[in-house]
Amino acid sequence: MTEHAKALQPLATEDRHARIAIDLGAESCRVTLLRWTRGQPTIRLLKRIPNAPYLDSNGNLRWPLHHLTQQIFDALKLASDTVTEGIASIGVDGWAVDSVRLDDQGQAIENPFCYRDERTVAAKESLDTMLTPSELFARTGVQPLRINTLYQLASDRLQHSTERRWMLLPEYLLSTLGAEPVAEWTNATHTGLVDATTRQWDTELFARAGLNAALAPRIVAPGTVIGSVRGELAQWNAYRQTRLIAPACHDTASAVATLQCDPVESAYIICGTWSLVGAALTSPVISEAVRERGFTNLGAASGAYCFHTNINGMWMLKQCVELWLSEGRASEHLEFSQLTQQAEQANIPSKAIFPVDAPELQMPGEMPQKIRRLLRDHTGITLAESSNDEAAITRVILNSLAFRYAQALRDLEELTGKRYSQIRVLGGGARNRLLLRLIAESTGRMVTAGTVEASTLGNFALQMAADHSDNHQAALLRPYVELCTQAEWLPSQSDL
Repeated sequence: MTEHAKALQPLATEDRHARIAIDLGAESCRVTLLRWTRGQPTIRLLKRIPNAPYLDSNGNLRWPLHHLTQQIFDALKLASDTVTEGIASIGVDGWAVDSVRLDDQGQAIENPFCYRDERTVAAKESLDTMLTPSELFARTGVQPLRINTLYQLASDRLQHSTERRWMLLPEYLLSTLGAEPVAEWTNATHTGLVDATTRQWDTELFARAGLNAALAPRIVAPGTVIGSVRGELAQWNAYRQTRLIAPACHDTASAVATLQCDPVESAYIICGTWSLVGAALTSPVISEAVRERGFTNLGAASGAYCFHTNINGMWMLKQCVELWLSEGRASEHLEFSQLTQQAEQANIPSKAIFPVDAPELQMPGEMPQKIRRLLRDHTGITLAESSNDEAAITRVILNSLAFRYAQALRDLEELTGKRYSQIRVLGGGARNRLLLRLIAESTGRMVTAGTVEASTLGNFALQMAADHSDNHQAALLRPYVELCTQAEWLPSQSDL
C-alpha cells in the first residue's frame, strides 16, 4: 500500500466533530468553522475582526492584542451555542516576527510592538557591528531584516526593558486558551534565531546578541498538540474535549501547505499585505548570492522550506484607499474590485513602473504622493494629482508589482537551477484578474489562482493530520489538503 493510500485510510473514519481555525492577519483576523454535513466538510467564516496597528502615547506602533484576544474569545463562546457535536480542535496561524512579553502568569504585559515600528533601526545598526548580515544568514538561512524578532528583542534590551519570557503571537493566543508556551518551528524560523542545521534555537547567537535563550519557548514541530482548552471556555459543552494544536503557526507556511496536492511543481506568489515569491524546497539554499538577492529559507508545514523573497504588496493600495476615504472620496468607488475595473481601462504607459520595495513605501502615510514621486524620479513620468486619480494609481501599483514578481521569478530560477512553468497565486491577489493577467504577461508563464483563504485551509489540514501522525511529509499531508480544498464554503455569518 502506498503512503498516499495509507494516509487516505483515516479519512473514512474521520472524527466528525467540528474544528476552528483562527487566522491572525495584519488587516483582519478571522475565526472560521469547519463542520461535517452528510459526510462532507463545510466551512463558514464566523467572524472577521478588523485589525491595524495604532500609535501609542509615545508614538510607537503597536497591535491591539488585548482587543483582538477578547473579540476572538467572544466568537469562540458564541460558536459553542451552535456546534452541538463538539469541537475537536482549535489551531491558530498568523503573521510572524512580532512577540509579546509575558508576566509571571504567562499573560501579556502590554500590547506588542508592530514590526513596522522604527525602533528596530537602531537595534539593527548596533547588532550589525557584532553580527554581520553575512554571518547571520550563514547561520540561520534567514534574511537579516530589521523586522525580525532578533532585532525586536535587541531593541527591548537597548531600551533597558526588564528581561521577560516571550512568545510569538499565534502561539500566545493558543496559550490563553490553555496550551503550553511553545514556538512552532515554521514560525520560529522567522525570528532569525534558529540554527538552520539543528532547527533549534542558536544559543550562541542569543548570547552574542546579549539575549537570554532561557527566556525563549521550546520549539515544536508543525501539527503538534500542545494542550486542551482550559479555563472559562472549557465550561461550555462544545469545548470539553477540544485539543489545542500548533498547525503551521506562520500563515505563509499554512498557505503553502495547500500546494501539496498540486500535480506539478509550481512557483508561488502569495499576494496580500506583503508579497512572497518563491517555491517549496526540500532543503535550505544558503549562499552569499542568495542573501544578496534577498531570498530566505523559512520553515514549511511538511518539514521542508519555503524559499522565497519578501516584496511589498497590496498594503500600498490599502494605504491609498485609506487616504482617499479621509479626503471624502466616495467609498463605493474604492472597493478593490471597483478599483481594478477602473484600472484596467486606465491609459497608463507600459513603462510607468516604480520600485515597490522602496523603504518609504513600507511606512504608513501619504502613499499616493510617495508613488508619484518615485515614479517621476525613476521614469520621468508624472501622474498629475486630481480628485479622480484612483484608477491611474491602482494601475501603476499593479503594473509595478507584476514587474517586480517577474524579476523575483528570474532570481528564483537562477538560484535554484530550476525552471517553473507554472505559478500559483494565493491570498487576496488570487481574485484580482487584472493582476493575474499582468503577472502572466510579465513572466511568460501559466498563472493559476489558488484560494484566497489558503492559510485557513492549511490550518485545518494540519489539525486533521495531527490526529493521525506527527510526520507531516508532503505525501501524508496531501489527503487532508485535498479534503479541505474541496470543502463547500457557506455564506459567512457575523452573528451566530
